[in-house]
Amino acid sequence: MSNIDIIRAWKDEAYRASLSEEQRSLLPDNPAGLIELSDDDMSSLSGGCTTCTGGTGITHTWNWSCFAGVESGDGLTVS
Repeated sequence: MSNIDIIRAWKDEAYRASLSEEQRSLLPDNPAGLIELSDDDMSSLSGGCTTCTGGTGITHTWNWSCFAGVESGDGLTVS
């Protein structure tokens, strides 16, 4: 299996699933490793925006998740 095929198998789940069991057994472990998040970790995620708590005086580029739970006049500045 070529390096290109190995990297594609690491990155592309559909491609990896299309490989035979024998081919998958020959794949080396992904150097990035396996990352698993617990249900508690997943429930605390909110669009990756950790500065949208209001009242912090932090200015950052906004996204729509920034407006969830933020009231007018709470000190949050978006640009």
